[in-house]
Amino acid sequence: MTTMVAGLLGVLLYLAGASLQFAGMVRRERPDRTLIRVIALAAAAAHALLVWQLMFAGPQLDLGLFRMGALVALTMVLIILASGFNRPLDNLYVVLFPVAALSLICALGVDSHYHPSRSRGPGFVLHVILAVLAHSVLAVAVCQSLVVGWQEAQLRGRRQFALLRTLPPLQTMERLLFELLWIGLFLLTLAIGSGFLFLEDMLGQRVVHHTVLSICSWFVFSVLLWGRWRMGWRGPTAIRWTLVGFALLMLAYFGSKLMTEFVLVD
Repeated sequence: MTTMVAGLLGVLLYLAGASLQFAGMVRRERPDRTLIRVIALAAAAAHALLVWQLMFAGPQLDLGLFRMGALVALTMVLIILASGFNRPLDNLYVVLFPVAALSLICALGVDSHYHPSRSRGPGFVLHVILAVLAHSVLAVAVCQSLVVGWQEAQLRGRRQFALLRTLPPLQTMERLLFELLWIGLFLLTLAIGSGFLFLEDMLGQRVVHHTVLSICSWFVFSVLLWGRWRMGWRGPTAIRWTLVGFALLMLAYFGSKLMTEFVLVD
């Protein structure tokens, strides 16, 4: 009962926050940041309670597809909440809140054939934490890259949509994008390294595709940041590389879990 109430409360708060953010943008006004953050904090608290009940409260750690999706969405909300005090990330709420609400609905309403892990060793837990952080930061970077791409297209076309006037300057938005990518790559490096260090089956038959795709994603993000440093890559080039790298990362974990939990079911 507590789980259902927490989930429904989180969904309602996320949708209310997204509506307020979008309404302010339509009116060419900056939404009340304090109110939005209070709603985000309350929604995140309900979200965290749901994640705890579904993943950690039982005798075994549940890392099912939609449970992990809810955990990543929660981490994204917390990242933007923490970073929003000194960085212009508040505009991402209009995208992130509906995504977080959807993650709660899926975690509550969709069951899979995942068998909870019996391993709760510190190395395994550290690897999971690093992987969740890496996925979350890079997911925020993808959202930021889409906003940057849209903003650049509108400026080049000399269009004056109301939303455009609520965004910080393009250079500020691009700088923030690459800050997120650097942090995400650092966390992804630690996640992959901790997997080889603490997990025995990183190259096993069941997870080798996960390992290979994760390394490919790491390589794509590394090339992108090298290109930014050496050749000044930006705009559409940076956005394409960001999307490709994140798509590989999603295939590495969520794609493989989708197959094992919903398609290749014994």
